[in-house]
Amino acid sequence: MTELTVFSTHAAFDVLAEVGPRFERDTGNKLTFRYDPAKAVRRQVEEGAAFDVAIITRPVFDALAEEGHMLSETRADLGRSGLGVSVRKGAPKPDIGTVESFKRALLAAKSVVRSTEGTSGMYFEQLLGELGIAKDMQSKIVLGPSGRVAELVARGEGELAVQQVPELLPVKGTDFVGPFPEELQLYSTFCAGVGAKSKNRDAAKAFIAALTTPAAAALFKAAGLEPVA
Repeated sequence: MTELTVFSTHAAFDVLAEVGPRFERDTGNKLTFRYDPAKAVRRQVEEGAAFDVAIITRPVFDALAEEGHMLSETRADLGRSGLGVSVRKGAPKPDIGTVESFKRALLAAKSVVRSTEGTSGMYFEQLLGELGIAKDMQSKIVLGPSGRVAELVARGEGELAVQQVPELLPVKGTDFVGPFPEELQLYSTFCAGVGAKSKNRDAAKAFIAALTTPAAAALFKAAGLEPVA
């Protein structure tokens, strides 16, 4: 039996919950998952954390490959996702279909939860400045922990949640409002690859292959990740 350590963003959580046990049954190998934002995964890898497979955003993968931490030839694109908005279950859904209506919805909200160091949270902070409402929104921003920030909205600790769509859709107690307007959208491509120091490369490659089957692709699509062109 081979034990594989997999670092992953939360965007792949639900897919891995299905693919992982199936892979373990089929191969007899054991998987250990660790979930963090892509930038946190990068920091851990650079600090020497041991792992076999990483599922992260493409820019983080490329940076780690350039630094010699990932095997670039093992990269497999799994899907891409944009950013979206959720509210507490049963709450009115604001109109966010255009740039102006999106801006009005943010200004009308009592609070907006974003991730502290995830790609979505950092981009959203920048976007508020570009929309000219950073100062107005300053007192309304709630920083969520590592993971699904919509869980705070489900508990009534925020009115709107902003994050990548696959991290919003599964949260019970919330309703998905919709994606950002296309003009404001940020798409992130998620990919998997083998760590350069992995001692289980063949098993790691086999697991990545399991993530790229048509059945796995359907799971990623259902989870809110679009196929990568």
